[in-house]
Amino acid sequence: MTAISNTTEVKRLFDTGAHFAQVKSRRHPSMKPYLIGTKGRQEIIDLVKTSEQLEAAKTVMAALAKEGKTVLFVGGKVEIAALVKKAAQDISAPYVATRWLGGTISNWSEIKKRVDRLAELQEMAASGALAKQHTKLELVKMEREKKRLMERLDGLTTLTKRPDALLVVDTKHEKHAVKEAIEAGIPIIALMSSDCDLREATYPIVANDTSRETVGLVLTELTEAFKKGQTA
Repeated sequence: MTAISNTTEVKRLFDTGAHFAQVKSRRHPSMKPYLIGTKGRQEIIDLVKTSEQLEAAKTVMAALAKEGKTVLFVGGKVEIAALVKKAAQDISAPYVATRWLGGTISNWSEIKKRVDRLAELQEMAASGALAKQHTKLELVKMEREKKRLMERLDGLTTLTKRPDALLVVDTKHEKHAVKEAIEAGIPIIALMSSDCDLREATYPIVANDTSRETVGLVLTELTEAFKKGQTA
């Protein structure tokens, strides 16, 4: 990355508030090298390092796309869930933008059965087969089942096997997903603030993970890199 483009990237990140970390009392020890001062009670992130991390993560995303790998997007915090869902859908990637369903990685074979059941119910509803084959009471129960499965599994319907990588927003909030991925040896690309453990991400991007503007910018950069990888 050239000095000019690096400066441009840093400014873009700064304009979204990416430099605002957590208060010092919440800082994880592993994050100290990525902080350069304080403003009020908040610590400040070194955006030069963030920019370098983002570039590294973009290279990884492009490589994953080129190899036809599957990236599972994970981010269920209320303030950023819609952004995570939109970014994943932009590249037809699976996602979890609600609470992580335990076993999604560690017990994938069982989760896959539920995903297949949801697909079956959706297909039957679309074809009109349900109304012809079931009573009104059965239809009500099946609609409830479909709604329940949709709430938990909607973003996983395109996932046919365990993912090749996770893209996580806030590893501390998504600790269960992170734990399952680490145990399975699945690499993690993560946007994470100063209260997260840097060691939990294979490719960390240290920045403000509660700012919608920051999360939106980072996700857009990563998905654009993925698209380029698909056409490379």
